[in-house]
Parts: sequence; structure tokens; C-alpha cells
Amino acid sequence: MLLCLARNPGMVLREVALKVGITERATQKIIKDLVDSQVLERYRVGRCNSYRINLDLPLRHPLEQQHTVGQLLSMMLSAEEMGRARSRGKAKT
Repeated sequence: MLLCLARNPGMVLREVALKVGITERATQKIIKDLVDSQVLERYRVGRCNSYRINLDLPLRHPLEQQHTVGQLLSMMLSAEEMGRARSRGKAKT
């Protein structure tokens, strides 16, 4: 889910659910958990939600807390995609 939103922060939840292969309801619950834990920040663009990933936040599992969300995503995103995700993370609205 984070990969989808890192690549396209304006992706609607229905599209995320289809890409990930889970229900839209399950997607909503996961997104809510990520927003509540401050991994994601939700903001409005017109009538739609868009998402910003907190790349500097440590991972939640005690065995992985020395690593950040950004380090995890950097293993799966291209350098260009990571650069875009980083620039969106710094531009607060």
C-alpha cells in the first residue's frame, strides 16, 4: 500500500485496493491505521484525499525500530521515485 501511495499519492483507495488485491474496506482500515500512527498524512486536493508518507518515522516493530519507513521504501522504489517521495514529504500544505 505504501508503494502505491509513494508512486501516486493521489491514488483513490479503490485503485489501491485493486492493485494490492484486497477489499476497499480493508484498504480503508489499513490507511486509517497508517494515518493514526503518523506514517501517512492525509490532505485534501480539491475533493479528493492525497497522502504524504513520513519517510523519517522509525518502523514500529521493536526489532526494526532502528530503520525508517524511508529506508524500507528505498529498497523497493527507484531513485527517481524516492526523490519525488522525499520532495512531497517536505512540502507541507
